[in-house]
Amino acid sequence: MAQIVDGLEDLSAEVLAEAAAAFGLLASAPRLHIMWVLSQSESDVSRLADRVGGALPAVSQHLSKLKLAGLVRSRRAGRRQIYHIDDPDVVLVVQLMVGQLARRAGESSGLVGQLRRTSA
Repeated sequence: MAQIVDGLEDLSAEVLAEAAAAFGLLASAPRLHIMWVLSQSESDVSRLADRVGGALPAVSQHLSKLKLAGLVRSRRAGRRQIYHIDDPDVVLVVQLMVGQLARRAGESSGLVGQLRRTSA
């Protein structure tokens, strides 16, 4: 339950723990890269693996963790699972953070390449 301290709302330990867990998942360069790609459009696991430069089993494992945490969802399309970020606030956080860092670096498209290299 939120508490008011010095006129400001404080967050509960449970909310902070959940936020820390979500940020912990995003602290992995491969998972952040997956979230960046999914923030732009939905994708199946093989197309994601191609985009992020990861092995299919590794990308699938990252997606499972993100799905368990509630950060991504999937839907069946024939024999494929299509992954997407269902929460527009999560999309906004990922795009703001990564976009701001890319602007600071002066290379909005180059950051994705940097993420790809660090995830390999």
